[in-house]
Amino acid sequence: MPRTLEGQITMEKTPSYFVTKEAPKRIYNMSRDTKLIVVVRNPVTRAISDYTQTLSKNPTIPSFQALAFKNVSTGLIDTTWSAVRIGIYAKHLDNWLQYFPLSKFLFVSGERLVSDPAGEMGRVQDFLGLKRVVTDKHFYFNETKGFPCLKKPEGSSRPRCLGKSKGRPHPKIHGQVIQRLQEFYRPFNMKFYQMTGQDFGWD
Repeated sequence: MPRTLEGQITMEKTPSYFVTKEAPKRIYNMSRDTKLIVVVRNPVTRAISDYTQTLSKNPTIPSFQALAFKNVSTGLIDTTWSAVRIGIYAKHLDNWLQYFPLSKFLFVSGERLVSDPAGEMGRVQDFLGLKRVVTDKHFYFNETKGFPCLKKPEGSSRPRCLGKSKGRPHPKIHGQVIQRLQEFYRPFNMKFYQMTGQDFGWD
């Protein structure tokens, strides 16, 4: 990390930190004062999105259903598949709470980040002890992408929207597959809600 002067905040973003077993200890050893922001979304949608991204890079991979289930007839979910495993948020948070208290975390709803970006960014700014400078006027909804975009300051270049890899249409997944995944995640989601004191409304 770069040196941070008094009055500065240094931020770094890597999606894999939350699910990497060694990360909490390493970050704790670097700085136990680190504040941690975790963006989470419905784990079923997250798994389908993960698959969609992989599919775009490698169109020959097996179907979502074939990867998600160890046994389709019994409905046994394959938790070794990373797209499924990443969404077991309670398990990952357990690992982090061995090093950091809950007060060091802010859990941002991926769904609310889309439906109310200014509201979620307000929570982020409060958590970091910053003035609320990012507000509604900084966002507009991009109908094509299905996501909000950040307006640039006046006289600046085009608005900042999520890259090409975001907002892709998802493949059609059979309703029974989605239902089975929802059932699989439900107890983990409930535990995560209890651990964080936040109901993300995924059920």
